[in-house]
Amino acid sequence: MEVFFQQLINGVTLGSIYGLIAIGYTMVFGIIGMVNFSHGDVFMVSTFIALIALMVLTTWLGVGSILIALMIVLIIAMVFTSLISWTIERVAYRPLRGSFRLAPLISAIGMSIVLSNFVQVAQGPRNKAIDPILNNVFVLSAAGGYQVTLSYKQILIVVVTVPVSRTARWPPCSASTSTAPSPSPS
Repeated sequence: MEVFFQQLINGVTLGSIYGLIAIGYTMVFGIIGMVNFSHGDVFMVSTFIALIALMVLTTWLGVGSILIALMIVLIIAMVFTSLISWTIERVAYRPLRGSFRLAPLISAIGMSIVLSNFVQVAQGPRNKAIDPILNNVFVLSAAGGYQVTLSYKQILIVVVTVPVSRTARWPPCSASTSTAPSPSPS
């Protein structure tokens, strides 16, 4: 039974991450009217930006408070990710507005390939282990030689996902107020 509860906690956490990414896909589709296949790769690049910024702040600049470092990293990652997304929209998507339907789709897939290859070239193809920042866990149960644990990271992911998903469901964000062009019947 402990395995079931541990996997339930893991599933809710992973589902929350997928939910945040899905909200991003939905918002992008609602705004620009196309599926942005490079969205997940922008998410990956943002993660690398945050990791590099955290390492620079804590190692080279000596920021001792992890909370202050994480707040600065959040701002840095948002700014750089916004710039990357803006550049992708200007270079790869805007010139194709009004063209046949497959052109933006092919461009989005191409941007996805470009971003993933860029990170692989910049960071190398090998997996790199990173020590967790929020590594404290609560042991909820320890019966039968198996522990059911809940980490601060898992709590933080769910706590962030709930208000973001509630905000995305807020009536002003509904389909009736969308600025996306209506799909033409074809």
